[in-house]
Amino acid sequence: MAEIKIAGIMRAGAYSPNHIGNDTAIFNAVAEQLRKRGCQVNVYSEEQFNADSVEEPVILNMCREWTSIKKLQELEDEGRIVINSGYGIENCTRERMTRILMGNGIPYPDSLIVNTNENVKSQLKKSGFKSCWIKRGDFHAMHKEDVSYVRHVDEAQEVLQEYFLRGIKRAVINVHLDGDLVKFYGVKGTPFFFWFYPFDLGHSKYGWEEVNGKSQGIKFSEETLKDICHRAAEELDIEVYGGDCIVSPEGEIRIIDFNDWPSFAPCRNESAPHIAKRVLSIIKNK
Repeated sequence: MAEIKIAGIMRAGAYSPNHIGNDTAIFNAVAEQLRKRGCQVNVYSEEQFNADSVEEPVILNMCREWTSIKKLQELEDEGRIVINSGYGIENCTRERMTRILMGNGIPYPDSLIVNTNENVKSQLKKSGFKSCWIKRGDFHAMHKEDVSYVRHVDEAQEVLQEYFLRGIKRAVINVHLDGDLVKFYGVKGTPFFFWFYPFDLGHSKYGWEEVNGKSQGIKFSEETLKDICHRAAEELDIEVYGGDCIVSPEGEIRIIDFNDWPSFAPCRNESAPHIAKRVLSIIKNK
């Protein structure tokens, strides 16, 4: 497969908060797996990708900048093979993700999508929201303040006002779910799937895991979790994915976050060969 040339686009550091090393490590591991299988992988920074053109017919990327995403979409429309799809990456921004998951029956928290300059107290009270999560709707989280846990409607209104002053115009409000927080990683079209309790392993990006705290070991169906995540990946058009869900005391599973190409930090060595195989499978089929 020496004729397969792949442009590997790294993620800009600003979009790997507290995980720059982990994101770099999984990307390099996948690139090496592809090279072992006879591919030529040329690695570029996201900044290089935006500043210049790449000629390779296949683009493997962890991009997050809006400029990058739009460029990936244009190249995909021209016929390049792009993994993850620029359209899929955009689908993982919070408002779009919420609409897609809820619109396709993927288990997800009760949610409101609001303008940050509006008064939401009556909406929250009418919907029965008390403690909830406020998340910027226009993009992925880049700072801890882009996702906020609030305990009552007055606090929610204050946080929305802060978002507005920061220039964030739209927000998603998810009702808080009690239960075990579970983090998952998967690769579409492969048997690879990995889950764990992030709080118990001290795995954290911003410390949000502390809200739900130590897992109780609530029993749930792993097959149901896999099915929900695979369905979400299909609807969002994402090949390499990860995210978080809550398992309720009754064992009900609901996704609370879904990401295009996360760090795979606890399972990097196991996941890299599967990601490489998935890339080659997509190339072969196209």
